[in-house]
Formats: sequence, C-alpha cells, structure tokens
Amino acid sequence: MLGARRDNLRGFTIVEMLVVIAVIGILVSLVVPALSTVRKEADSVACQANLRQLHAAIEAYRSTIRGQLPMCDFLPAATPDGPVGGLVEVLEKSLGRDCACWYCAADQDEEGSLETGTSYFYVPGLLRYAPQVQIQVAALMVASLPENLTARQAERRRRDAEAKLVGALFEQSPRSFAVLIDSQDRHKIGSRNPRNGVYIDGSVGAVRDPEEEDDGGSGGGG
Repeated sequence: MLGARRDNLRGFTIVEMLVVIAVIGILVSLVVPALSTVRKEADSVACQANLRQLHAAIEAYRSTIRGQLPMCDFLPAATPDGPVGGLVEVLEKSLGRDCACWYCAADQDEEGSLETGTSYFYVPGLLRYAPQVQIQVAALMVASLPENLTARQAERRRRDAEAKLVGALFEQSPRSFAVLIDSQDRHKIGSRNPRNGVYIDGSVGAVRDPEEEDDGGSGGGG
C-alpha cells in the first residue's frame, strides 16, 4: 500500500513538463496577438471619440463666428514654454489645453506630436495656404481693402476671406477633406495603417488614401 501511494505522488517527468511548456507557449502565441488587436481597436475607438468631441467644440465655436471655420495653424508650434497657436489655442476656453481629447490613445510620440499639445492635424489650417485659395484671397484683398485699415484689421480681413474660401471647399465636397485627422499613421488595419478623421458633417472613421478609392468615396464612418 505504501509503495502504491508513493507511485501516486510521483512528480511530472521531463517529457510531461516539456509538453506542458509547449502547450503554454502555443496558447501564449495565440492570445498575445489577439490582445494586441483588441488594444489597437480600443485605441482607435477612443481616438474617434476624441474626434467627435473636438468636432462638437469646433461647431460650437463656428456658431459664434457666423458659421465659418476657424483659421489657425494646422498644428500648434512646440516651444520651451509649451504649445503656441493652432486649434488648441482657439478652443482653449471651451475645452482647455489639458483636455484628454487632444491626444490619441495610440500616440506615443513624446518628442513630436505630444510636444505640440495635440495628436490631431487641423486640415483647414493647411488648406488656407493652397495656391487656389491664396490667389483668390489676394484678389479679394486688392479689390476691397480700404487704404486706412490697420495691419491688425487687414489680417482679420485676410482670415475672413480664407475662412469663406476654405469653407466653400468643404461645402462643395464634404467628404473630400476631413476637418481633423491623426497627425501620424497610428491605427493599423490589416496591411493598411490609416489615420482616423472627422468630417464636416461629424462622421468619423479611418481616412482612405486617394489611390485606395475605387468608388469615389472618401472614408469616414458614422
């Protein structure tokens, strides 16, 4: 009886331990990629929630300036004293610079976008410098600018003209340009690594590159 009890209490053999380790290794190799995918999807969902919140703030601001899009730099400038300018400064009173909505959950670029105070790129702030916009702005300024305006008044007139022209681009083709997009590629989907974006109508989704369009659409899900 004592011998039988000792046989029952024997430990694992080396072969059995190797089998268990191999099984654990297989399970880990299956679980880790799945967890990584879940985390990436969660980061993308959080990013899209940020974009919706920022879009709501932009719309509230537009209501105070006759429906025009704010004209500011597409990204704040990173300075030793902190970010300066850009949409972060424009919406400071309504959102605050420390709002978590300014940062994509997948943004780990501490020496890049995080130093500018936001993970997001304000597209109208870039389109205002497009040649077709600036040519029309120059023509409007020459035709309607009184000689007695101060430099500040002239700059305000210029920004108003830019806002009207850039706004017209979005109204004519609301799905051609997102209003805000990730400043870098952060949300890998299969072989693609697109940026999230929010459009003028409030729809949010992964932004497709023009060469990927095969139906004339332009990304952006509800």
